[in-house]
Amino acid sequence: MRDFLPLEVLRRKYVIGVVEDVYQSYGFEPLETPSLERLDTLLGKYGEEGDQLIFRVMKRGEKLARTLQAAPSEDDLADSGLRYDLTVPLARVAAEYQAELPRVFKRYQIQPVYRADRPAKGRFREFYQCDLDIVGSTRMTVELEVLSAAAEVLGKLGFSPGDFSLRLNHRGVLRSLMAVSGVAPEQEESALVAVDKLDKIGREGVEAELLERGLEPGAISRLLEVFTPGPAAGSDNQAVYAELRRHLEGKEEGIKGLAELELILEAAEKTPAAGCLKLDPSLARGLSYYTGSIFEVEMRDSGVSAGGGGRYDDLIGMFSGSKIPACGFSLGLERIILLMQEKDMFPEDLGGIPRIMVTLFSEEMIPCSLELVHRLRAAGHRADLYPEPGKYGKQFKYAEQRGIRYVALQGPVELEKGVFTLKDLVSGVQQEIPLDRDLVSLEI
Repeated sequence: MRDFLPLEVLRRKYVIGVVEDVYQSYGFEPLETPSLERLDTLLGKYGEEGDQLIFRVMKRGEKLARTLQAAPSEDDLADSGLRYDLTVPLARVAAEYQAELPRVFKRYQIQPVYRADRPAKGRFREFYQCDLDIVGSTRMTVELEVLSAAAEVLGKLGFSPGDFSLRLNHRGVLRSLMAVSGVAPEQEESALVAVDKLDKIGREGVEAELLERGLEPGAISRLLEVFTPGPAAGSDNQAVYAELRRHLEGKEEGIKGLAELELILEAAEKTPAAGCLKLDPSLARGLSYYTGSIFEVEMRDSGVSAGGGGRYDDLIGMFSGSKIPACGFSLGLERIILLMQEKDMFPEDLGGIPRIMVTLFSEEMIPCSLELVHRLRAAGHRADLYPEPGKYGKQFKYAEQRGIRYVALQGPVELEKGVFTLKDLVSGVQQEIPLDRDLVSLEI
């Protein structure tokens, strides 16, 4: 959980602004939910490992005192938790406000989430997710909308189609691949948690974890043969599709899931996601609420994930008692910002640092300098005022430290001539600007 200094805040606001513009252009509406949720709302939605990473919040007052008298377990001491993601809160909202929401609800949400995870590069305990979800439709157009929006955001931020892939898979395909590998149905979810770590701990690490989870060596061998390095690794989507068809022959659920993926791949050619989608049978995504298609943004140079999502048609039903389909995508703000910093992708002007600073020559000149700085602001310029009279060298150094490129100098000589001097601290060029000039057109 971090502090953000001004430049970091401006970078974050810049990325969020691009994300919001794209999401709104697709017809998504904003939603915000509390950081705290009831613990029973959160538990049982993320799988065994996810539940362990929820920050639990202890009961308070008399409720805590009564609990402490009864030799409580760790779970007994807590009644709420910090949200682990933005999808489960959306599911609660969709169920709670079902009568007030449109039949098909398109929402986006950009807020922090919390995980009691071990911090690492690009991995934090508090981090922002940029979610967009569509609730209320089972049609594949939903997947295409969220995938297209994610691809368009990355493009608007400056990433080229060659910089990232949108990896694509299906839970029905995964379950069928588990079955043909000899993994027992009761071990599927546990095996998926391990397989989801292939890109993090490699084949040997996953093999060791699968053994710890009680899978038979023969099933593990067949499973990893299917998943790593992935059928027809390095080939195009058609080659991967053909090999998956061979593995899934006779498995109705897997063939149906594969047909859905084929439809997405074909239709995506008319969207911003064209050329970005990569059919990848090794993509598992460990969250247990996914029911259909799943996807993940992979940055090709670094191999890191910058977001993911999928279809979750049963999650809202846990709160509403009736089946309500949904599908969504989440972009990870922190990973994207880190990659943009490494590639020097941020614009020079992020919109928050002043473009010009008015200097103070002397106590007597304060009224004139105040008038000038307010005229600059009224003309639409981001203008700062140095707070105290002093040597120009000191004032220039302050402006340079803050990244302010221009300074306005106004002393008795300038005042008598009816001008102020505009100095470019980068080039050193300075010019006299008449005080009666319209400052809106001033190029700074």
